[in-house]
Amino acid sequence: MARDAFEEIVEDFEFLEDWEDRYRHVIELGKAMDPLEDALKVPATKVEGCASQVWLHPRIEGGIFEFDGDSDAMIVRGLIAVLRGLYNGTPVAEVAAIDAHGELARLGLHDHLSAQRSNGVRAMIERIRLVAAEAAAA
Repeated sequence: MARDAFEEIVEDFEFLEDWEDRYRHVIELGKAMDPLEDALKVPATKVEGCASQVWLHPRIEGGIFEFDGDSDAMIVRGLIAVLRGLYNGTPVAEVAAIDAHGELARLGLHDHLSAQRSNGVRAMIERIRLVAAEAAAA
């Protein structure tokens, strides 16, 4: 149950030979994202529990969940891009049904991220699910 954008990331990963190439690809995904406007980097959008600075700015239009994000760490920007591929364009009522950890496991991320980075990814997923659940309940 993954979005097409995420499936493209999975396909790209299948062509990459080793983890260093995949790591570089994640960083490139982050570099390709537009930076979050400084005006949106506020305490309300900051994600606690991440080793680096992370901001997620959700948008819900017509019941569809999307978000932009940014980080001061390039690998984390890339992880935000991966999560955007997984969640953006999903109806808010379906966000909770996405098995993010299972989908990310298809990329082999859990095996190569530090414990702090893994905790940060979990914190981002929790924030995404919380915002979507609040929007679905409204």
